[in-house]
Amino acid sequence: MAVTPNISKIPELNRRIILTLIMLAVFRIGVYIPTPGIDAEALSGFFKAASGTLLDFAAMFTGGALSRFSVFSLGIMPYISASIILQLLTAVVPKLEKLSKEGESGRKAITQYTRYLTIVLSIVQGTMIAIGLESMRGPAGEPIVISPGWGFRLMTVITLTGGTTFLMWLGEQITERGIGNGISLIIFVGIIARMPSAVNNTIHLVRAGEMNFLILLLLIMLMIGVVAFIVFMEMGQRKIPIQYPKRVVGRKVLGGGTQHLPLKVNSAGVIPPIFASSIIVFPATIANFVSVPAIKKIATMLRPGALIYNLLYIVFIIFFTYFYTAIQFNPKEVADNLKKYGGFVPGIRPGVNTAEYIDTVLSRLTLWGALYLAAVCVLPSFLVAEFNVPFYFGGTALLIVVGVAMDTAQQIESHLLARSYEGLLKKGKIKGRGL
Repeated sequence: MAVTPNISKIPELNRRIILTLIMLAVFRIGVYIPTPGIDAEALSGFFKAASGTLLDFAAMFTGGALSRFSVFSLGIMPYISASIILQLLTAVVPKLEKLSKEGESGRKAITQYTRYLTIVLSIVQGTMIAIGLESMRGPAGEPIVISPGWGFRLMTVITLTGGTTFLMWLGEQITERGIGNGISLIIFVGIIARMPSAVNNTIHLVRAGEMNFLILLLLIMLMIGVVAFIVFMEMGQRKIPIQYPKRVVGRKVLGGGTQHLPLKVNSAGVIPPIFASSIIVFPATIANFVSVPAIKKIATMLRPGALIYNLLYIVFIIFFTYFYTAIQFNPKEVADNLKKYGGFVPGIRPGVNTAEYIDTVLSRLTLWGALYLAAVCVLPSFLVAEFNVPFYFGGTALLIVVGVAMDTAQQIESHLLARSYEGLLKKGKIKGRGL
């Protein structure tokens, strides 16, 4: 469906797209602004030695900011962690649950709590990383921190917390005034920005003989297949038939007919892998900057491709798929609305029975959606680890890139369709006035 030529004819959509691009460009500029007090060469050597670990995976989610230790080193992960905590608390704390049901005012209050918690998590994580960096050494044994002490620690905490807070603001501005989900787009751009270096590293591996050319072709074919599978599953849905009775108004027969309630196989989108990654990356990132043998051992066990890492990743993905779907879709509310407007599922009683039927169908679809997400995120990691390929080519990165791109394209298409309908309504009004 070719809709691109129409984008230039819609000023509002143009403004949203331009604003989004400017905000993302600001994010990319910030990735290259270093935090004061760090020896860049020693830090670069430290991260090269950590290649293939969970620390490298965390650097991918920050768009390379962590490996440069820039002002955006913490990335958007503290905000995601805060969102997870608040959503979990909403399900168990009555006050928060009440707030979530108060509409726009309740949503704003929860958003404000999320911002405060983001700052707290950023301060904690920034403090531990600053303390850990003071004991770190580069490849030649040179210290990474030029002048250790509380001055460096305070400067680092303030810088990193300010960077995350600014990123949080950027994401919210993109969501409200731009196009697409701002937080997802920041992660998307961070992954995309590291793709060229990943391709270059892979080419060097082939030239150096560390990777067979046939293996490279196999991996490219695998990537294409995974992308096609992701698109197929993201478009997949189950349509529940909804019957509406006919109504007689005067001499006219209104309504009637059959419509469909579409239930997506993956209603949660790319949120579960992002949440799952955040849960694992948050403590593991700190563990890599702390010189405690027991914690180091845990960080090693949580490296990408390891058994414990994969098991935790699968469990978290399945949990967050069900959890986020439950937040986004309420079968009881849908059933009540259908009953209110006279709609019913053929063969199912309106009300409670309809809600139970929709919930059963949605639960089964969500199981397949959760398994699909887990398979795409975990299975390619075995091949990536086996063939020594940078794991930016793994399933998680591909899933986020493809999922966010599809979601953004759908939002652009929605704006185009809305403007088309507005144009038709305006034409109708003009004709009516002329008559």
